Amino acid sequence: MRWEQINWNSATLHVRRVKSGKPSTHPIRGDELRALRKLQREAPKSPFVFVSERSGPFTTDSFNWMVKRAAQKAGFPFQVHAHMLRHAAGYKLAGDGHDTRSIQDYLGHKNIQHTVRYTELSPTRFKDFWRD
Repeated sequence: MRWEQINWNSATLHVRRVKSGKPSTHPIRGDELRALRKLQREAPKSPFVFVSERSGPFTTDSFNWMVKRAAQKAGFPFQVHAHMLRHAAGYKLAGDGHDTRSIQDYLGHKNIQHTVRYTELSPTRFKDFWRD
């Protein structure tokens, strides 16, 4: 992620996608915006928001390694990888009742079938279909 992807005036983040995903713009909440401003003031000068100890861009491999290590320290009984965070976000949004099309755009899926997996997994998807 690069600093140029953040629009400070509109409090939004332009998300670029890899693997032919759909780009999108996400809102940045006030507490997140303040944390980013603080990070920008205190971090080494770099075009990248997150940098390694050597001031280079924080790579996807580095992030995945960090997530795996945190899961091991937390005592997870299974191997964890960074992509699980993406699945967890989709699953949470589906569980909260957000529509599949909105989740599709949020996650940047071009094909809605990739998004449908999250709503199929939710055991509470029929919870409020019928009310007494």
